[in-house]
Amino acid sequence: MKVCDLGQLDTPLLLFGGPYSNLHASRALLDFAKKGGFGPEHVICTGDLVAYCADPVETATLWQDFGGPILAGNCEKQLAENAMDCGCGFEAGTTCDLLSAGWFAHADRLVRTKMRAWLGALPDLMVFQHHGQRFAVVHGGLTDISRFLWPVSPEAAFLQEFDAIADQIGRVDGVIAGHCGIAFEKMLSNGQRWINTGAIGMPPNDGTPQTAFAVMTAGQVAFHRLDYDAASASKAMEAVGLTQGYHRALLNGHWPSEDVLPPDMRR
Repeated sequence: MKVCDLGQLDTPLLLFGGPYSNLHASRALLDFAKKGGFGPEHVICTGDLVAYCADPVETATLWQDFGGPILAGNCEKQLAENAMDCGCGFEAGTTCDLLSAGWFAHADRLVRTKMRAWLGALPDLMVFQHHGQRFAVVHGGLTDISRFLWPVSPEAAFLQEFDAIADQIGRVDGVIAGHCGIAFEKMLSNGQRWINTGAIGMPPNDGTPQTAFAVMTAGQVAFHRLDYDAASASKAMEAVGLTQGYHRALLNGHWPSEDVLPPDMRR
């Protein structure tokens, strides 16, 4: 396991995940970061640079060149290992599982050896201090990189992840995570908190094309919505044949399948 200690970070932090090969959304967030005065060391990515959308190489290169801390998501791991699928944790035979074959094959065709080596060298776990609190950064979870933890998941599931993190790096006050694509903060009964940054590359299944990210200031988290040229991102997907439904999700804000979601989070 590769652990990266980011040290003391007391200035405001921009926290995001899931660029998902969406170059248009990535450019919009990078513009927000630069206008807001966020230096690369204060822009932290929870992983999944590459996924559903049209531009895996360009998106990964943009964030590589920017130089901020990036965690390895399951998509990075799978590409680095020349695996046959995305490793997203979808149940076999579900719609999400079947649709993933198309976009992963697209990324697999385009991402070359040098980029795969860089993806494979990304850390599995990051840690930093922020205004007297200690935070870990994971993708889905530490017990399973592709673990789906939702706002409605039982507290025991979050506590299991905190215990696993403590075994690796000691106790933390909070966790910054990604993977599930839904931005939320969950306060646990013991005072620890789980913060999911959401994803900038795909809407959070709420009927709007805006995506999500977070800003942490003096220990407090505010979630933001990202406006970007979703129409052009959708057209880029159509141009490369990615028309399994996620191209429409960029515009209508609804995932082509909700079977990955807990029942009480579906429409």
